[in-house]
Amino acid sequence: MKGNEKSSTVLGPHRFSMVHFLIAFALLFFFFPFVEEIKGGDIIVSLLLSLVLLSAVFAVANRRRTLIVALLLAVPAVGGRWINHFRPHLVPPAIFLVAGLALIAFVVVNLLRFVWRAPSVNIEVLCASISAYLMLGLMWTMAYWLVDQLTPGAFSFNTNAGPRSMNGFNGFYFSFITLSTVGYGDITPVSRIARWLAAMEAMTGLLYVAILISRLVGLYSSAKSNDS
Repeated sequence: MKGNEKSSTVLGPHRFSMVHFLIAFALLFFFFPFVEEIKGGDIIVSLLLSLVLLSAVFAVANRRRTLIVALLLAVPAVGGRWINHFRPHLVPPAIFLVAGLALIAFVVVNLLRFVWRAPSVNIEVLCASISAYLMLGLMWTMAYWLVDQLTPGAFSFNTNAGPRSMNGFNGFYFSFITLSTVGYGDITPVSRIARWLAAMEAMTGLLYVAILISRLVGLYSSAKSNDS
């Protein structure tokens, strides 16, 4: 009986593989800066973002309960983004941004759990590790966008190029240069919450790489010891 119950809740090891999920994110990462400025670019960005979020849901859905929770979080995040695009007066950005933050946090936790529990290093583990790092950058992208919406003037723009807001590629760009601790100074957090978020992201980026490398080296060493 217990065996039947277990088989009813397990959907199989990552029906939508980590490799496919990483490919979906790569499409967003490489096309985002080029399509945003063209006619209809917002729709393309929304499509790519929706693809990333939905592929993330199915990448971590190794159990029925996980799939249900992820879908419940994905519906307001993805649906709210599209409603805001066509009917911005119905759904303000804050709604789908909060839902998106919750969904990405849930996905990152499950990705890290998958990496931590992996018995050895393989392509799925490596892709999950990279995807978790990229999803952290996307999570802070939405956080900066949310702060900019709720607190106008939370960021200072020291350049005249492009729009002076954190929605779209500006937030994406600032998030990833902060996560990688580069920081060019063209966008500066001004408010306390914006500065706190930037500091937290920089520390997360440093700690993530250090802990991830130690974990992967430990898995590889353990596998080599077992083989010998």
